Amino acid sequence: MDIISFLYYSLFYVALFAIIKLFLGSRKFKNLPPGPTSLPIIGNLHHLKRPLHRTFRALSEKYGDVFSLWFGNRLVVVVSSFADVQECFTKNDVVLANRPRFLSGKYIFYNYTTLGSTSYGEHWRNLRRITSLDVLSNHRINSFSPIRRDETTRLIRKLAEDSAKNFSEVELTSRFFDMTFNNIMRMISGKRYYGEDCDMTELQEASEFRDMVTELLQLSGANNKADFMPILRLVDFEGLEKRVKGISSKTDRFLRGLLQEHRDKKQRTANTMIDHLLTLQESQPEYYTDQIIKGLALAMLLAGTDSSAVTLEWSMCNVLNYPEVLEKIKAELDTHVGQDRLVDESDIPKLTYLKNVINETLRLYTPAPLLLPHSASDDCTIGGYKVPRDTIVLINAWALHRDPQLWTEATTFKPERFDKKGELEKLIPFGLGRRACPGELLAIRAISMTLALLIQCFDWKRVSDEEIDMGERDGFVLMKSIPVKAMCKSRPVINNVFK
Repeated sequence: MDIISFLYYSLFYVALFAIIKLFLGSRKFKNLPPGPTSLPIIGNLHHLKRPLHRTFRALSEKYGDVFSLWFGNRLVVVVSSFADVQECFTKNDVVLANRPRFLSGKYIFYNYTTLGSTSYGEHWRNLRRITSLDVLSNHRINSFSPIRRDETTRLIRKLAEDSAKNFSEVELTSRFFDMTFNNIMRMISGKRYYGEDCDMTELQEASEFRDMVTELLQLSGANNKADFMPILRLVDFEGLEKRVKGISSKTDRFLRGLLQEHRDKKQRTANTMIDHLLTLQESQPEYYTDQIIKGLALAMLLAGTDSSAVTLEWSMCNVLNYPEVLEKIKAELDTHVGQDRLVDESDIPKLTYLKNVINETLRLYTPAPLLLPHSASDDCTIGGYKVPRDTIVLINAWALHRDPQLWTEATTFKPERFDKKGELEKLIPFGLGRRACPGELLAIRAISMTLALLIQCFDWKRVSDEEIDMGERDGFVLMKSIPVKAMCKSRPVINNVFK
């Protein structure tokens, strides 16, 4: 038998096995959540229209708050109600603490060993301990406060130069992304990559890495057919495996370079994440391996840059579309801070309306609409339905946050709703349970500080009388389809502080 015939016969038997497994597998389960009829081999992949969070909401309106789909030969359960989500992360929290094994986890996330990709167990507990104590503890977050302040102040200075006396049009989207990237990179390595004081080599490195992050986020989550149809991997459908390997190689080269650069330094500073972890590596090398340090740096870059930038972007769009909201924030800042000094992180707890605005933005424009996927390590029940072991469980936080049975005027931007007791507990933009995002505190501090300074230091208005287009772009992170532009003019505090 020649090699071509052998390949054809192999593909035939693999396909036949997949069909048999699909039909037999789907029949043996009883009391599964309802869902649309699936097709042989592909299951319900033909139902998946982007953006997925909107498609899933439409399906939940037809099949219920807990429904099921077949992604190839893999069962997926989508949960869209708050009561069922609470059940997932109280009664079933340990069972749902695993992550599905996608190609991105194998190649980019160091064979499923990073905090976000690893299975629940001893390794995850070690990573979580390192993150809680050495990366995102209150002490470490406080120690990074001067970095956050410096980056936001640089943004304010640049905007002030562009809008000294009269209203001037400014583009905000790219400024937010540059600032959040600088913020995280300075915490990780002490280096700025965007700005007038950065050289072209660093700018080129940052641009390449940012492009990799953007592509990686597009390949993350439950988005790739080859992750659910093993037969497609034999022919590398859509070049997915090749793309993922390419990103992996470039990402690892960038992160290895950061580690080596810090190893070569004559003296380390305790206030960068890499220096701190390399110092710990010397005394506890089994806990602080290079792979763990690179994985933690990658997790911070992925979780802390785009999500914070888009939340700032959506927040500014909301206050521009609702001038009365903008005036309330400005009045709150004038009352508690004034125009003689810049707002500081210590002022944030007093700015309750500003926090309400950010929470309402997170509700309506959840940065990761489907959060991160979970995988059931054992059989469990959700909403009265059986969820078998190895099922992928997706939480449609975007739909939950717009559920009219859960929120009054669910699609209306109303920051005042969070003055009511109990409303905040229904908000889950960072997830719930033991696999919730550990960077929530850092993200909220950075977003609050930046938004407060933007409104304290400038008068804002829309470029035209028309409301800003709130259309979204498809992807793992909920980005605006059109970059934000606005008119701004410096307020007196600019002259009082920046003399």
